[in-house]
Amino acid sequence: MSRGTSEPNRQYTDEFKLEAVRLAESAGNGEAAKRLGIPDSSLWNWIRLSRAGKLPGAEAGAMAVKRPNTELEAENSRLRRELASVKLDLEIVKKAAAYFAKESR
Repeated sequence: MSRGTSEPNRQYTDEFKLEAVRLAESAGNGEAAKRLGIPDSSLWNWIRLSRAGKLPGAEAGAMAVKRPNTELEAENSRLRRELASVKLDLEIVKKAAAYFAKESR
């Protein structure tokens, strides 16, 4: 690695870049970068390109079509169910670890 960092060079899709810029506009640049797990500098570059109209897909006609609320609500409920399932799995693993740790003493 020539940069001296442990992070590999990543390639992001144009759609991801556009969504990241939209998130930065609504939540703030630092918060958006933290949520997406990307460097602040990359996000700043995409914002600059978007404002200059040079970000591919950033033209006015290429804006993403808003999804209907019912579709968003369905996805939200699916994600909530998935989160509940993962929390339950994690709770089981924690209890099992505590049980086996108690027996090893």
